Amino acid sequence: MSKIRDFLAELIEMVVISLLIIVPIRFFIIQPFFVKGQSMEPNFLENDYLVIDEISFRLRAPERGEVVVLKSPQAEGQYYIKRIIGLPHETIEIKDGVVKIYSFNDPAGQILQEPYLQNGEVTEGNLKITMQEDQYFVLGDNRKFSYDSRRWGLLVRKDIIGRAWIRLWPPQAVTVFAVPETN
Repeated sequence: MSKIRDFLAELIEMVVISLLIIVPIRFFIIQPFFVKGQSMEPNFLENDYLVIDEISFRLRAPERGEVVVLKSPQAEGQYYIKRIIGLPHETIEIKDGVVKIYSFNDPAGQILQEPYLQNGEVTEGNLKITMQEDQYFVLGDNRKFSYDSRRWGLLVRKDIIGRAWIRLWPPQAVTVFAVPETN
């Protein structure tokens, strides 16, 4: 009977220690995410398994080009994966298939270079919108099939869960995503 009691005590101790380590990591540092839909093709495909870094944006602001997981601005409990295009205090203009960014440092604007888009992909729409503090403009990489800031407006920072950090599935596509060079 003593061996069973010792075994159970050791088992309970191991489970408690594991939970004390795993739970904070899962809820405050990283979390898993499965890609659903076509909005980020060809860079992220349906059922890609990602690890989302939740801590980076507590230490710094999101940067242009980063792929983020966000809370849906319109449907509670739903999450999207999109790419950050516009930053706070910038103006984004979509016209004639291109994205142009205006900022305090570049009032004439600059066409956004988007090497992650497929050849010939254009950004449909005709809009000009300015972000305030803690607002971002996000788009999917598959612009024709993306439900994004062109439809539901600006994203507030508090709705950004984290950035795509690692793709673990499928095995042939395992990737660690670096913070992109800003342009």
